[in-house]
Amino acid sequence: MERKTMLFIAAAAATLLTIESPAAHADGWIGSWGASDVFPVGPDVNFQTLRQFVRLSAGGKQLRVRFSNATGQYPLVIGGAAHVATPTADAAPGAIDAAADHALTFGGVSGTTVPPGAEVVSDPVEMDLPALSTVAISLFVPRWTGPSVIHLDGVATTYISDNGDFTAAAAMPSPHASTSRFFIDEVDVEAAGQPGALVTLGDSITDGYHSKVDANHRWPDRLAERLAARSNAAPVGVVNAGVSGNRILHDHPEDLFGPNALARLDRDVLSTPGLRWVVLMEGINDIGHSTSGGLADQDVTADQIIAGMKQIIARVHDHGAKIYGATLTPYEGTVFHGYYQPEGEAKREAVNNWIRKGDFDAVIDFDAAVRDPDHPTRMRAEYDEGDHLHPNDAGYRAMGDAVDLKLFE
Repeated sequence: MERKTMLFIAAAAATLLTIESPAAHADGWIGSWGASDVFPVGPDVNFQTLRQFVRLSAGGKQLRVRFSNATGQYPLVIGGAAHVATPTADAAPGAIDAAADHALTFGGVSGTTVPPGAEVVSDPVEMDLPALSTVAISLFVPRWTGPSVIHLDGVATTYISDNGDFTAAAAMPSPHASTSRFFIDEVDVEAAGQPGALVTLGDSITDGYHSKVDANHRWPDRLAERLAARSNAAPVGVVNAGVSGNRILHDHPEDLFGPNALARLDRDVLSTPGLRWVVLMEGINDIGHSTSGGLADQDVTADQIIAGMKQIIARVHDHGAKIYGATLTPYEGTVFHGYYQPEGEAKREAVNNWIRKGDFDAVIDFDAAVRDPDHPTRMRAEYDEGDHLHPNDAGYRAMGDAVDLKLFE
């Protein structure tokens, strides 16, 4: 072997030895907010402006927005106008501070077309954003979308104009309101001090079903507040990848609750910038939907649910991140017809037993946090939203408070 070749190999080896993982670098892009898409089941949008407010978890010095047409059937045209701004105290619905408005560009160009199955990330915008800041994202859609790509259960108000581009307007004239999210699925920030991102992968209990609208009372929101309140700690972005009705192993026939967790793992979790941790809380719908009638061909065993969890664990570990298992919360007495069955409860207990002893890097015991100590197959009355399956705001807060913050150091 020639001397020059040997020197090149030695230099390359030395370089490889000094490469650090992205999480080891000071400053960097991390996911700070998220809302996972379902299938295109939303209303058509045509020559209208959409304005959506999101609360970031981690703050930063720059921001960028990911627009999604991942499950769309037709091109999404963002018509030369997409903006990000901060809210104002103006009483008008959906009002922004026009003096703090910034136009978004895509590769230096105003507007873009997002093909079916694709996502696009805006260019960075310089904004000084503390942790838990709220920003307004406005986009003008000049061309018919077909059924829109949405996050169905947004638990937040989207303002939709009748006609025209009002992306830079302080207030939109007579907007319609929706509690779904449209065409945005992630906001990233450039944060300082060795930041990292946490993705919460789950179903309606992670999605914040029936929590107070526009109040940010989901359990991941509460966890984000606790993480932001730490002193002298690196920023942690919390990206909520909960989808109401979602399952690990199957899509739902009505298309409202999919894609399943295995199918959306790359898009909703592994693609998140700065990913360091994942919390998985899924499986109760795999049990309940298959016992409630009409989905007998999708009945699953506890072992099959566990096998799906093992697949997710392996893929997250291959990506260099840690994954924590959250136990499934009790649901006896739920009002959803046929959803609770004794054989389903046996599956839940088997899955929880495995979570507590299995392959996760740590366990978050939400079951213990919300169950009735006198009737452990039921949720505590003070945490029950009323359907005996979903927590209320107090229950979501108890879940967020039950998470050990040392897991994110």
